[in-house]
This record gives sequence, structure tokens and C-alpha cells, in this order.
Amino acid sequence: MANSKAAPVSPAAPLAAKHPVISTHHGISLQDDYAWLRAANWQDVMRDPSKLDPEIRALLEAENAYTEAALADVAPLRETLFAEMKARLKQDDSSVPSPDGPYDYYSSFETGGQYPRLCRQQRGTPGTETILLNGNTEAEGKTYWQLSETAHSPDHSLLAYAVDDKGSELAAIGFRNLATGKDLPDVIPDTRGSIVWSADSKTVFYVRLDENQRPQSVWRHTLGTDIAADVKVYEEQDPGFFVGIGQTQSAKFIAIVAHDHETSEVHLIDAHNIDTPAILVCARQPGHEYSVEHSVTTEGDALIILTNKDAEDFRILTCPLAPRSTEAPSPQNWREIVPHQLGRLILDVAVFKNHIARLERLDGLPRIIITSLADLTEHAIAFDEEAYALGMDAGYEFDTTLLRFSYSSMTTPNETYDYDMATRTRTLRKRQEVPSGHNPADYVTRRVMAPAIDGELVPVSLLYRKDTPLDGTAPLFHYGYGAYGISIPSGFSTARLSLVDRGMVFAIAHIRGGKEKGYRWYANGKMDKKLNTFTDFIAAGKYLAANKFTACGNIVANGGSAGGMLMGAVANMAPDLFLGIIADVPFVDVLNTMLDGTLPLTPPEYLEWGNPEASPKAFADIASYSPYDNVEAKAYPHIFAYGGLTDPRVTYWEPAKWIAKLRANNTSDNLILLKTNMSAGHGGASGRFESLKEVALDYAFALKVCGKAGA
Repeated sequence: MANSKAAPVSPAAPLAAKHPVISTHHGISLQDDYAWLRAANWQDVMRDPSKLDPEIRALLEAENAYTEAALADVAPLRETLFAEMKARLKQDDSSVPSPDGPYDYYSSFETGGQYPRLCRQQRGTPGTETILLNGNTEAEGKTYWQLSETAHSPDHSLLAYAVDDKGSELAAIGFRNLATGKDLPDVIPDTRGSIVWSADSKTVFYVRLDENQRPQSVWRHTLGTDIAADVKVYEEQDPGFFVGIGQTQSAKFIAIVAHDHETSEVHLIDAHNIDTPAILVCARQPGHEYSVEHSVTTEGDALIILTNKDAEDFRILTCPLAPRSTEAPSPQNWREIVPHQLGRLILDVAVFKNHIARLERLDGLPRIIITSLADLTEHAIAFDEEAYALGMDAGYEFDTTLLRFSYSSMTTPNETYDYDMATRTRTLRKRQEVPSGHNPADYVTRRVMAPAIDGELVPVSLLYRKDTPLDGTAPLFHYGYGAYGISIPSGFSTARLSLVDRGMVFAIAHIRGGKEKGYRWYANGKMDKKLNTFTDFIAAGKYLAANKFTACGNIVANGGSAGGMLMGAVANMAPDLFLGIIADVPFVDVLNTMLDGTLPLTPPEYLEWGNPEASPKAFADIASYSPYDNVEAKAYPHIFAYGGLTDPRVTYWEPAKWIAKLRANNTSDNLILLKTNMSAGHGGASGRFESLKEVALDYAFALKVCGKAGA
């Protein structure tokens, strides 16, 4: 039985009513006792949460009240944790200015402010600040406010900005005259939030969401015209593909990208001639992922293509481009710049006038490589630590030798550098301040390799205070994700210091499903190989216990979204290993969700999990691990799930149904808790301080169940 260090709670926990719904697929009947928690009008609820069915609302509010009662004894700890985390943030912080023509653009915070301010100053002239948009002013009177994206016009006279005020990822785009500070009457509702300007600063391209809240079409809007007159530029016919927009670093082309989880297709529109036909770079081919940048050579325009064609871990090619041609550039003219190297995954490419910068991962660690376009010579930017995070920011400009990058480790606060690609020199522009104080020497970061059940070695990043005894007595906070090829960086977090300062060891398990060890690491953690994700996480926990970083039954696991699926799966598979489970917006009702093609994310997810409606094998595979479907009568560890009412990615009823079923089946006296944010979505509360309160709640739960609430 899982170790229980938290007493049962009074009053009694809510018990959701059972209203069985039977469905049959491939001759197999499924009974769902809690299907009623999915509101029939859920799409309306995304836009107006007040429309939620009163019976469902009553249960969610009862769960929230029960959770508050269950955690009432750690209310002072929550306040202490929040105060600690807030004290580690520089309240009047700002980003390093990014130059673009006559201005430097940056974001800043004011003391006490929850939301960022978008600012600019005359280039290289501090003290000439103009506030273009103040998030604190814009968010007044709103329970949720999120700035999705901003884009200033090429002539610097206008600001386009997208705002989500429900948490449902339905963003409205507005426009501001930067000379007067006044908004234009143009407002574009129900967009994805992405914005790209044409070169003449009169037209914007944006992505519109369809009735199922999927980004399926690209439109262009000319300022001063009616929204009804907007021109549809592209419409995706395959519901399994989503559409996005971007811009080449040169600003020569607007890129329309249609993609699913393993295939992409790019169309380019000349930003200076937006009425000309789009250029198809390469027609979609199943399994072919690629992205495109633009370069200018002595022979004219060329494309730089990052592709996995005949290259599992990607390679970089170039080809000439006839700008007015509507034909795809001929593959016969594609020439390799950077060859494929198995195990070296190329993650991103930035193209400048004279250089290419690429971010890649080798042996589980990221690095930046610079290539000179003149002679294709290469050099690397070197780093020393054992586990670290690295980010690359191309900025706004094309004709520059400066590349901005950020570096941190689990002990080292974030550092921002400008790197001169020509002279190979770096300049520190900013080091993250921790106002309450932080001494990296007080902490240890390590990377260990945990053997999986099939012999693969799973990288695990560790953080702990150097005075923490590694004798098996320390509780472990065990984080994992493992999906979509997303790699979890071993970067710095001011918040997690509150756990390690109280004697916990913090671990990030880089399990299959991510790309930490190349594309194959992802491929071996998806579809019919999904179980590897879960067994890797369990194996990592057992390895850390065997090596005295912790002990079995003294581990609190945490993951969110697809990582929440991981939490639900390991709770079913190895409940005795874990003392507690924290599942943030957890994707736990996998089988029912993937059987419903009307939900926003279901068709594009078929290539990640499988299509259980069309394939009996996919049905069986998903049914074998779907957390909700595999809950059974057993002793579960302490479990805390967190949901968002307006979440379009993991709908609120997934954690609600899961907790209801867990509570009805759990044979231990451990806590089974649910908290639903009734005014937020997938990302939780908006505002930098409100979001910290949610982290403090997670950490207070973890410290409570492992007996460290008084530490």
C-alpha cells in the first residue's frame, strides 16, 4: 500500500452520481458512469463559462470546496511558498531590448504588476522608453487575460496584438496606432492569435478557428475594411492537419504551414506582392517534416530547408527559388549543406545574411552550431555544465552578425548573450536576478542514466541541496512529460528551490516520447510503443530509489497535459512506488476522447496515439493504458488533479471523471483531490503572481503528503 502520511479529511468527499452510458466499438462494450460530466454545450462554455450546466457546476464547486478543506492545514504553508517564490522574482524586470531598424523592442514589468508591458526605445538609447501596450491596464476588470501574440508593422507605425480573455485560446486581434496610442476600430475575433504583416504595413495575415475550434484557414485583413471582406488565402481540407503562419527571417516571405504530428507542407507568399500565387515548397508526403527559411545568394533567392527526408534526425538543404513560380522547387536542385548524423537531432535553424545558426541536440544535450554561408565552415558555441538548457533567439533582423541565445542549468539562473557569429565572441547582456538571494554553490545538479526494462538508458536530470543526505531518506519530486517529441530542458526554476530547500530531491526524467536522444526516442514512445513512456518513468523512479536518492513509496510524481496521462498511467501501473501524484490538466480520458472526432484536438492526434474508431489494434492499445479506463479497486497513492473549465486541449471533464472514478474505487485512505479553475484554461491562471499561487498549491500538497509541511 502506498505510504500515507496525511490524515483523512472531514467533511466527506463529494461522490459523483453514476449515470451509465454504454457504447460499443469493434464488438467491445464500454461503460462510462460519468459521461454526464461532459456538458452538451461545451463549445458555448468555452466562450461563456456561465452557460455550464448547474448540476455539473455544483459538483465542480463541491470538489473545489473539498480540496480547500483537505488542504486547510497547509494554508499557511501555501502562503509561505507563494511569498518565497514571489520574492525570487525581480518585480520590475525587463527583457533585453531586441533591435529592429530605428527602435529596440522589449517587454517589462512594473512592481506589483501581473502582466507585461510592451515597450520600445530609440535604438541604443536607454531612457527614451515608450509603452506601447500595458497589460495591467488592459486586464483591468477581467478574471483572465492573456496576451497571445504581438507584431509591430514593418514601418513601426502600428501594433497588432491578440488577446485571449477566457483561457479558451480564442484570441481577438486588435490594432493600435503607435503615434496616438489609440486602437483602430478593426477587431478580428476567434483567431489562433498568430499575426504576420505584409511588407506595406497595411495588411495582416491571421489564422481563423473553425466551428470545432481548429485552426484550419488563413485569411488576410486590410486595415480599414470590414472583417466580412477579409480574403481567405488558404483552407485546409484534412481535419487531421492544423494550419499556422510565420515569416522568414529576411521578411521576404510569409509562410503558411499545414502540419500534423509527422508531416508538413509549406506555402510561401511574397510579402511585397501578396496578390501573387503562393509558392508550394514541397507537396506533403506522409512522414516528411520540413521547415523553410530564405537566403540571398549571388545567384539570387534561395531556400534553406530543414528536413527529415532520408534523414531521421534531420539535415539542412538549399535550393534556388524562382520567386514568381507556383511550382514546387525541384528536388533535383536541392543541395545538402549539413548532412544527416544519426543521434544528432537538429531542432531549429535561423538564417541570416551571411550565417546559419542551428540548435541541435547530441548525447541528450543541446548545442548551437554556426555555419558561414561563404564557405560552409562550422564552429560550435561551447558550454561546460553536466545538464543545462539552451535557447536561441534570431531576433528581428536579417543583415546582422549577432545571434542571441539564453543559457541556464538547474543551479544557474538564466543568462542572455549576444554572440557575434563573425568574430566568435559572446557578450553577456543579462543575468537573471534572484532578489531574495541564490548561491549556485549551495546546490548540485547531475545527470544520471537509468536503465529501462528493455535496456535503454533514460537520462534523468537531478537538483538537490548539497547538504541533502543521499541515504534513501529524502523524498523525491519526480517530473515527466514524454509526448509529441517535446524535450524537457534542464533549466533554472526559481520556484522549485522551495522544494529542494526543504530537503526534497527534484528529478526530471527524460523519458521516451520526447526527443532528448533523437527522433527515435520520440518514435519509441508513441502509438503502439506508448507503454515505453510509462515504464521508463517507473524505471527511473526505481533507479533513483535503488541508488539512495530516495526510497520507493517516498516519491511524489508530477506531470501536466500529456504528462498528466503519464501520471494516470503510472498510478494504475505502480501505485506502491509513489507516495503522491500531481496531475495538472491531465489527459486521462484518452480512449473516449480519441473516439470522438468532433473534439478540437482529436483528428490531429491520431498519429500520436492511434485512431481507435478506425483501428481495432489502436483501440486495444489505447484501452490497455488509458488512465480513466484502467482505474480499478486498489490502494492508490495521494492524488491531486487540476483542471481548467475553458480548456480546449484537455477538457475539464477529463480530470473530473477521473477523480470521480478514482474516489469510487480507491481502497486506501489517501487523499483524492480535484481543483478546477472556473475562469481559466489549459495554461492555468493568467498573471505572473496568480500562476505562482497554483504552483504553491501543488508544492504544498507534495510537502504535506511527504511529511515536510512543517519544514
